[in-house]
Amino acid sequence: MLATPEQEMIARAFLAARAEKTPLTLYPGAMPATLADAYAIQSAAIGLDGRRVGGWKVGRVAPELVARYGIDRIAGPIFADEIAADGAVMPVYADGFAAAEAEVLLCLGDVGACDHDIRSVRDCITEVRTGIEIASSPFPDINRHGPAVTASDYGNNKGLVLGPQIPDWRDRELITMPVEMTIDGAVVGQATMETMLDGPFGSALFLIRSLRARGIAIAPGTWVSAGAVTGVHEISVGQRAEALFDGKVRVGCAITGY
Repeated sequence: MLATPEQEMIARAFLAARAEKTPLTLYPGAMPATLADAYAIQSAAIGLDGRRVGGWKVGRVAPELVARYGIDRIAGPIFADEIAADGAVMPVYADGFAAAEAEVLLCLGDVGACDHDIRSVRDCITEVRTGIEIASSPFPDINRHGPAVTASDYGNNKGLVLGPQIPDWRDRELITMPVEMTIDGAVVGQATMETMLDGPFGSALFLIRSLRARGIAIAPGTWVSAGAVTGVHEISVGQRAEALFDGKVRVGCAITGY
């Protein structure tokens, strides 16, 4: 779906706000009513941005909004230059929205052209890591107007922290792995991936189908940030986020601001 002139104007406004590190107190145009409209804005912004996409975040649509939007997940790009190693300092928009999310990260290999299911999609995955998604937008209210608004500004993504590998992921049930999230040492969330619909592999399957429908190629090495396990935890400049997977695998980052 090609962006209309107004949708391209919205994309340019978000790009300008991100580049200039200035907040958007109002949504810069008519809010998208559908996910098709949101992805038209998102795709226009990706094209105008020009940076290489190194991965995609997958987020859950609130259960009460699934019927309205006709889907239970959304996607947004993660740019390659915003993918960092464990312990990194991650910038956010200090006067916008900022959050940290404990996530399982899946690295895709060759996805081929076949129509995958929840079982066969595992064969497309070459590596699984622990990680933290950094969610941030210059629009402070980005998550208060439904999934289409969230998706329109890169899905509210501002980076990804790659943690240690989960070496035995093929031989265990990841969906039951306990995950704990802390900010400045205080526990802010605890859960297993059983809260994530059909789990991280379901997120990978959704993403492959979604990107194909949008005509977006999936290069080998693309990361999938599979969704917030313990929730979306708002965070402030100067704080530190840390996620603990399976009671023993840690990944963390410090937050700085623009």
